[in-house]
Amino acid sequence: MQEQVDILDERSPQISSPSSNLANQFEYASGSIIGRNHVLASKNNQDAYQIFTNEKFVIAVVCDGCGSGKHSEVGAKIGAKLVIAEISNLLNHDFELSDPEFWNLIKVNLLQKLKDLVVLTNGDVEFVNDYLLFTILGVVIKERQTVTFSMGDGAIAINGELNQIPPYADNAPPYLAYGLYKPDAVNFEIRDRLPTSELDSLLIATDGIDDLVKVEDINQFWQEDRYFKNPDAIRRKLAMLNREDVKPDWQKREIVKRSGILSDDTTLVVIRRPSPQAPLP
Repeated sequence: MQEQVDILDERSPQISSPSSNLANQFEYASGSIIGRNHVLASKNNQDAYQIFTNEKFVIAVVCDGCGSGKHSEVGAKIGAKLVIAEISNLLNHDFELSDPEFWNLIKVNLLQKLKDLVVLTNGDVEFVNDYLLFTILGVVIKERQTVTFSMGDGAIAINGELNQIPPYADNAPPYLAYGLYKPDAVNFEIRDRLPTSELDSLLIATDGIDDLVKVEDINQFWQEDRYFKNPDAIRRKLAMLNREDVKPDWQKREIVKRSGILSDDTTLVVIRRPSPQAPLP
């Protein structure tokens, strides 16, 4: 019998299933918002995310489509699903996260999936550039070990310590699809390894979070219960921050316009141990 899994995306509740062993230890929240610059350019939100949970492990991935790609949100959405599928498949075959061959196989298998798509377009290079360029940032939680990984930029916060991956030279991160032409040009980087017993909270985010941390305390996303009680709470918070305000300045006799603070698409996935329940009176 095929194992039933729970895959959560933008339209699904972001709270873990109580039937999962790891889900009894952690709860999850997520959200994504289109950036101000993409709204002005009449583009879509080019970020995507996926969360997968079963009794053995939890995987979360965020992908950020290349801003210059005409439809890179397509690749980001496909990429997030493919990364989840490849990692879960190998973990079900008893690969270990500490095995370098594990991460190489993930890359090789993902590239083969992208090659299959490109074959359908007769090897159209424009298709690759327009649809298939995206970064990858993710986490795998197993019973004993937690690992964060990346292929490109973004941000990770573990137990409250934020690590923003610096932009790459010429704003050109190592997109997975570059490996279609030169496989050795791209590889997954392991960002953190820690015992799962030491994990209290974790956030992964696309690089749109760079604007967010300048004006907001991001600790709120794993400290405040409201983000885990309402599956739309993170998206609503990001949308409020990106709302355009227009107010009159009566002294200067002019209209003052305040733009949203998030210039780029911004996507967060947050994982934490549940807050202790208050005792009944």
